[in-house]
Amino acid sequence: MQQCYLKPIEKIGYGLGDFGSNVVFQSILILLPAFYTDVFGLTPATMGTMFLVVRLLDTVTDPLMGLIADNTRTRWGKYRPYLVWFAIPFAALFVLTYTTPDFSDSGKVLYAYITYALLMLLYTIINIPYCALGGVLTPNSQERVSANSYRFFLATLAGVLITLFAPPLIEYFGSGNDRLGYPWAVGIFGLLAVMAFFACFALTTERVTQTTEGKGSFREDVKTLFRNDQWILVSVMFFILLIPIVLRGGSAIYYIRWVVDRPDLTAAFLTAGTIAQMIGAAFASRASQALDNKLAYVLVQVMIVAGSFGLYLIPSHQIYLVFAAFIFVNFFVQMGAPLLFSMAADTVDYGELLTGRRVTGLAFSGALFALKLGVAAGGWLIGEILAGSGYSGAAESQTPEAIHGILLSVSILPALGHFALIPIVAFYKLSHQRCREIRDALDSKSI
Repeated sequence: MQQCYLKPIEKIGYGLGDFGSNVVFQSILILLPAFYTDVFGLTPATMGTMFLVVRLLDTVTDPLMGLIADNTRTRWGKYRPYLVWFAIPFAALFVLTYTTPDFSDSGKVLYAYITYALLMLLYTIINIPYCALGGVLTPNSQERVSANSYRFFLATLAGVLITLFAPPLIEYFGSGNDRLGYPWAVGIFGLLAVMAFFACFALTTERVTQTTEGKGSFREDVKTLFRNDQWILVSVMFFILLIPIVLRGGSAIYYIRWVVDRPDLTAAFLTAGTIAQMIGAAFASRASQALDNKLAYVLVQVMIVAGSFGLYLIPSHQIYLVFAAFIFVNFFVQMGAPLLFSMAADTVDYGELLTGRRVTGLAFSGALFALKLGVAAGGWLIGEILAGSGYSGAAESQTPEAIHGILLSVSILPALGHFALIPIVAFYKLSHQRCREIRDALDSKSI
């Protein structure tokens, strides 16, 4: 099983699953903060608090979904069926989240909480089994990086489509009324997501199973998971990583609109960044083969930090340099994503050898919970920075303090988050060679 290579069509199929998820996730990063403050009518502080509070639900739903997925038994496998069972409800909640009801201010806040919470619940129900699927397509560590490169290339394509087509679609359907334009525009993307989920289900196969028989309770499996020091390390990295990613992504619209003072370039700016991410994801496999995951990930973070400081120092009127720095940062941001998800899959094999239990779904649910905590913290920070610097979504101009706060949130503050990852990844010990040794040991147990 060690040399289980995946055909390109299966890697594409696997990537389409994250295309579907990222239609929503990328919109949360790129569109949702500005939608809530400038269209829906939430204050920045209310929005930031909501992003944080809703994540409390994940303390229950994420591990529960991991346990449910691990114990699912169907003729299609453990994880793939969830992609088709919940695709349509997921798309429907996506549209409702971007719908602005004619309610009172308190009613709108309640509506935002309910729709956003349900959207994130359905994201959990689909995305945890999907991520676990990446750990059972193949036991080969480098093939996992390759599959995740396809995944993040297609995931970022969702972001490209949103940044490129969402603004004109919102304008087309709304004719100047963004409250009307948003739900129609995201409805089109929701339909694409449903099609992608069905394609992922059809084109992939679950191959890796537990090498030794054994049953465990939820409590026992959680204890098993926390015995896995490498899983804990990777989960911490997920949490820290998503704070700067969300902070940068959610601030980009504000940055080009107010700091650069070129709102007409919003679509071009965001699209340039997401195209750079697509290209970066495609290079992750080569970086992994040349340097191994650990060193490659360290170098990626160094480049992001350097580019982020460059974005802060470049004068805002130097449009070409602003675009170049933003492209540079986003290229390396997405190069790191396939590496980290492959590292997460490798920790499952390591944990199985360590404990005798394979808890793929629970492991990914825990990692994704850490990821979503990072998303919540990053979203909360956006609201706090905007509120603390005096930003007003209804104003025709912003104060120098607000503009500087936006500049910091797209450059220096994210750089600090990426820098914090470098000493942490130094403790990661699952090299390609070590992963091959682990797989050989597991295979010998199953004979």
